[in-house]
Amino acid sequence: MKMKLKVRTGDTVKVISGKDKDKKGKILSSDPKSGKIIVEGINMATKHKKPRKAGEVGGIIHQEAAIYAAKVMLVCPKCGASTRVGRKVLPDGEIVRYCKKCNENL
Repeated sequence: MKMKLKVRTGDTVKVISGKDKDKKGKILSSDPKSGKIIVEGINMATKHKKPRKAGEVGGIIHQEAAIYAAKVMLVCPKCGASTRVGRKVLPDGEIVRYCKKCNENL
C-alpha cells in the first residue's frame, strides 16, 4: 500500500524514537510504497563487501539502513523546532506544506 509521506528527500529531520533518538540528519531517499526513508548518519548498518573485480578492495563498510518515516519529525527551517507538517491549498490552487508551530510555508 502506497502511503503519503509528510517528509521529502532533502528535508532535515529529527529521530523521535529508537536507538538514534534525538539525532538530526538529511533525508537521502524515500520509498512511499514501504513507508521508509534513508537518513544521513542514522541507523548505520555493517555490510561485509567482497571484492568483485581486479583491483577492487573488499572489507567491512558502514552504510545507512532504512527506517520508518513515522519515527522522524521534520525540523522547520524557519523556527528550528521539530514540528508536525500540515498541508493547505493556496488561492491559486497550489498545495503547500506548512509548519504547525510557526505557521510558515516550507
